[in-house]
Amino acid sequence: MNARRSLARGAATKRFRILVVDDDPRILNFLRSKLKASGYDALTATDGQEGLEMVHAQEPDLVILDLLMPRMGGLDMLKELRTFSALPVIILTAKGEDAERIQGLRLGADDYLPKPFNPDELVARIEAVRRRVRPDSHTEPLLVFAAADVTMDFRRRRVEAHGEEKYLTRIEWLLLSELAHNAGRLMLYEDLLTRVWGPEYRDDVQLLRTWISRLRAKLEANPNEPRLIRTIPKAGYLIDQPSS
Repeated sequence: MNARRSLARGAATKRFRILVVDDDPRILNFLRSKLKASGYDALTATDGQEGLEMVHAQEPDLVILDLLMPRMGGLDMLKELRTFSALPVIILTAKGEDAERIQGLRLGADDYLPKPFNPDELVARIEAVRRRVRPDSHTEPLLVFAAADVTMDFRRRRVEAHGEEKYLTRIEWLLLSELAHNAGRLMLYEDLLTRVWGPEYRDDVQLLRTWISRLRAKLEANPNEPRLIRTIPKAGYLIDQPSS
């Protein structure tokens, strides 16, 4: 009986688990200590291949991912990860890796931090990503939204387009959810970028266009003539109110 109570108590207090993937043992040791001191469980891997194995075996809640590593680099790991998981990812980039950082964001990373980094800022960014991942009771009044042959089921977190279920990454789901919850209202570029990625991305219109293009490719019958997500030139995007 005591053992069962102990197990139940342990399950109820499971801590947020973070996987750090980096080939520098000094960074791994430092971040392991910093994350544990900040109340997180910390796992480590030394390259992308080991990182993927840890994702399957340990089921972390978030990944901190270096880009330049042997055997499998961060971008390759992220690309593979996004084929089966929407796990939040914060990438670490060295100075001068702007192209890799942008590619990482377009592959589905949630945030980035340049090296050398302030560990307190990293913890703050982890908290910001956690807030975006958590369901928001204030923005979840919809149970089902349907328009232009696309149906979103918010209870089961499922999307169907033209009678076929579609897999969306976490970023795609958040972006589509923002548009659906604001149906009939113009969503400005900076508002969408701030709500989905955070205020530091409010001017990255090209990033937003890339993700809108990916959504249209999955959901629109003809992405070149979109019926669901309309472009309002030089302003933002709009989903029309469903007709009753």
